Amino acid sequence: MSTESNSVMQVSLTTAMSPHLFRADEPMARKPERAEASFVDTIVGRRGGLRSILSQLKAVAPTNATVLITGETGTGKAVIARALHELSPRRTRNLVKVNCATMPAGLLDSELFGPVRGGFTGAITSHTTSRFTLADRGTLLLDEIGDIPLELQPKLLRVLQDREFEAVGSAHTTRVDVRVIAATSGDLLQMVQDCKFREDLYYRLNSFPVILPPLRERKQDIPEFVRHFVEQFASATGKVIETIPEETMRAIVSHSWPGNVRELQNYVERGVILSKGVVFRPEPPGERQTPLLKSTSSTLEHTVREEVRAACRRANWKLGGSDGAAVRLGLKRTTLFYMMKRLGIRRPATLNNIDGDAHGGSGTGRPKRGSSKLTC
Repeated sequence: MSTESNSVMQVSLTTAMSPHLFRADEPMARKPERAEASFVDTIVGRRGGLRSILSQLKAVAPTNATVLITGETGTGKAVIARALHELSPRRTRNLVKVNCATMPAGLLDSELFGPVRGGFTGAITSHTTSRFTLADRGTLLLDEIGDIPLELQPKLLRVLQDREFEAVGSAHTTRVDVRVIAATSGDLLQMVQDCKFREDLYYRLNSFPVILPPLRERKQDIPEFVRHFVEQFASATGKVIETIPEETMRAIVSHSWPGNVRELQNYVERGVILSKGVVFRPEPPGERQTPLLKSTSSTLEHTVREEVRAACRRANWKLGGSDGAAVRLGLKRTTLFYMMKRLGIRRPATLNNIDGDAHGGSGTGRPKRGSSKLTC
């Protein structure tokens, strides 16, 4: 996995794409060295499916407008958020990232707004460590904003409107100048209708919406992604891969990739590992992949459930990390949590007393018995 994000869309090359989706048995030619490009110049697909989106980013970047980035999981929302920050006048300040899906309400409140020493039991840090304070005069990315608890939403709305907040356990008001970018793979408008998300906060966040298309609607970008990931993982594993066969590229382009760029990235990594010699020879796309498309078919749901259980068993019920079930399935850890909850998959009782990172975290990822909201 790339360290930039689970859906990395970066490349060190800026040469134009071929007008064709693929070229027969195209050799992986080495590119001449060049000066380091800006982050925006390294985004794969900027001449294809993302061209119009980058044009939108350039228009909104000089302003302080709140931007809401929506798109399926794995489409590169964090990459687009960083591109927006890099294009803005705030580029020399911090870009602070918070995943709202990974923390329970109390911890998220402290992370965003900071506890005051002695403000409550266990509060030992100063409010100057809050994420909003760290992002002052910079940018704050609130990823998976749909998972922010209802009780915390009024406080977020206030800081968006008034640019001020009180740390947890404090009466002192802190003023900040922060540009907020929100991202979600969920349907916030539906959550508003279901009374799971505040309407006023939704419209405040949705000042400038950016919608990322799924990879199946950006097939012209797939060959560029494949070449980039092959080069990246071959270098990381010490292999030399010189050719991608035409039939291989055709099969990859024709696949639907429900997990989007993240799924494609994991697929190419496996393919590089399995390839012998200088030719990229992955297993056919779709084999041993988890079907993620929603369906009312009980047969399909049973198949998905068994695939997820099998992956969890192979990973000894560890969900996160490089050897966890989420990576094996080409999913984000939080996406796998929700899928397991929906499918009624639970960890075996014999493993419940094992300490450590059984779920790829510190143990907070397991839903409490009887809880209606999954925290991770």
